[in-house]
Amino acid sequence: MLIAGFPAGAWGTNCYLVAPSAGEECVIIDPGHQATQGVEETLRKHRLKPVAVVLTHGHIDHVASVVPVCGAHDVPAWIHPEDRYMMSDPEKALGRSIGMPLMGELTVGEPDDVRELTDGSRLKLAGMEFSVAHAPGHTKGSVTFQMPEAADIPSVFFSGDLLFAGSIGRTDLPGGSHAEILQSLARVCLPLDDSTVVLSGHGSQTTIGRERATNPYLREVAARRQGQAADPTAAPRRGM
Repeated sequence: MLIAGFPAGAWGTNCYLVAPSAGEECVIIDPGHQATQGVEETLRKHRLKPVAVVLTHGHIDHVASVVPVCGAHDVPAWIHPEDRYMMSDPEKALGRSIGMPLMGELTVGEPDDVRELTDGSRLKLAGMEFSVAHAPGHTKGSVTFQMPEAADIPSVFFSGDLLFAGSIGRTDLPGGSHAEILQSLARVCLPLDDSTVVLSGHGSQTTIGRERATNPYLREVAARRQGQAADPTAAPRRGM
């Protein structure tokens, strides 16, 4: 398995390219602000051919490079229907008025081929399988992607802005909900094995086991399930 990731743009959003190995087809996850150059360099370095772009949610820091990347390689973009409008109307997603400057000139809009994600679906792309889980809270249409464990390779969980190392996504933008993100953490993250590798939308790699033990938000939802008092500490929430 080849997973090549890099932080892109003003928000340091992690973009991932995933392939069975070098020299094969790949899937691009979250090509955000100023990610185009990094995508092209990574494709050349590992001799990869993209077959699809998949998006954890619609915020501009995760989708700003979708149009040029999809257009250059003639591939579809997959997004949850509740976040689809954000590709063409990023200001609305941020609670801003139409026409206000947003990080200079950005290419907004939809690529030619947009396909919609559904909860519980399994995407089979580039010889790999991604399980989709709808995980609202950061946005209404946030999703996660999980790749199954294989041989000696642990399961990999692309959490978007649901779960970070030590924190969770912010919920104060339009469509965000603290109650919903806690529900998503309980439903989507808690059942995962401790060995599951978490690759999030911002920040460093972690594991479910580490977050279960140390992340105050995941500890809170676990305690609620067990009828215990919630952890009084809380790390600052992240994401755009």
